[in-house]
Amino acid sequence: MAEPAGGVWAELVGQQRAVATLSAAAKAARQPGGDGSPHAMTHAWLITGPPGSGRSNAARAFAAALLCDQGGCGRCTVCRSAESGAHPDVTLVRTEQLSISVAEVRELAMKAAMSPTVGRFQVIVVEDADRITDQGADALLKALEEPPPRTVWLLCAPTAEDVIVTVRSRTRQVNLRTPLDTEVAQLLVERDGIDPELAAYAARAAQGHIGRARALARSEDARTARQQIMAIPGSLNSVGACLRAAATIVELATAQADRSTGEIDARELAELKEALGYGTKGARPKQATAALKELEDQQKARAKRLQRDALDRVLTELTTWYRDVLTVQLQAVDPASSQLSAEGLGLINTEMHAEIAQAARSATAEQTLRRVDAILAARDALEHSVAPLLAMEALMLNLADPG
Repeated sequence: MAEPAGGVWAELVGQQRAVATLSAAAKAARQPGGDGSPHAMTHAWLITGPPGSGRSNAARAFAAALLCDQGGCGRCTVCRSAESGAHPDVTLVRTEQLSISVAEVRELAMKAAMSPTVGRFQVIVVEDADRITDQGADALLKALEEPPPRTVWLLCAPTAEDVIVTVRSRTRQVNLRTPLDTEVAQLLVERDGIDPELAAYAARAAQGHIGRARALARSEDARTARQQIMAIPGSLNSVGACLRAAATIVELATAQADRSTGEIDARELAELKEALGYGTKGARPKQATAALKELEDQQKARAKRLQRDALDRVLTELTTWYRDVLTVQLQAVDPASSQLSAEGLGLINTEMHAEIAQAARSATAEQTLRRVDAILAARDALEHSVAPLLAMEALMLNLADPG
């Protein structure tokens, strides 16, 4: 395994090629006489990669490397402030809503037209570029077509296809890969002090999603919740059981979203009321009703997104179960063995090898594939705003009887 890069690049697990590209560009940009070679540095980048691969971390690290005199040492004030978004020349954009509006993009474009405050560049990091609306993409395109000399755009998205073609054609693309389980486990051990056995479990269960792996390694509640999800396939023995499982999944996702937003919602409401002078001397500002309604709508949209994200994690966990069942059915994996096959395959859910072997004997490979298709259909339904409970009920029934 190659040695990980140091400094601001240290937590980009298994991304040696991407780090080499970005660090070379940052080095070229620091050369006297301009921004460096056009082949090494450009004003707009598109950083793509699967969930958990570290897209936003890569963008923040690149921003720090562009501003740091040492190319991203990771220790100086510039690096720390750039990565946290506190640097005056770094703007971090991460929406908690379902989309990034044209008004937000226009505001960013106005900021991009300004000169850097203290550094050599002004860097705008859009962590959810795939959520920019079509009108917003048109506004962004205009900003990219006439770039100020000292502004750098860093757009992040799962894939290049998630960004409108006219925008991505004006960017240099850097793709991150899914880290290996061993690489993620090593990071958890070295960075977080996690026990190696627990780190290996978390990395394997998370399937390359570093944030998810860390949550599983550090939280017993997260591990318990995952165990509950993995028990679902074996519990779907009647229509009633399917409906109860669907209701439980949605309730858990809603509760998780509420926990994530409860304190934030209360703080935002209190801050808005104070700013509006709400309740002062018994008078209610004329703008209060509209402003409070707008905040309420934004908070509902955020909760909806977080609920959908939680449901998507459930679908991902269920997919690992049926993946394991299928590999056993195809005789690609011996469920009784903890060793990888000659092709490097092994069970993801090794702790449930007996249950997986039983499930493999109880169905055909064709039925398992239809169950995987049902999970993909449920994900597509959620993306198209089908009611979560309806989508989950349909999924559970399909998992119980794939036909």
